[in-house]
Amino acid sequence: MKRDTCPLCSEPTNPEYTPFCSRGCKDRDLLNWLGEGYRVPAESVDPEALSALDSAADRD
Repeated sequence: MKRDTCPLCSEPTNPEYTPFCSRGCKDRDLLNWLGEGYRVPAESVDPEALSALDSAADRD
């Protein structure tokens, strides 16, 4: 599916910076990833539960 507008500012896309409209929006998106502005939702994991799994694997 082709996107006709920039996902950050909704300006028309530029083929040179697809799917963004400019170098500025492309760089801003990268900075969001690097600065942890985007996150994948996850649940907390109990460290004791992980160590129990490791112990079970050692027995096999």
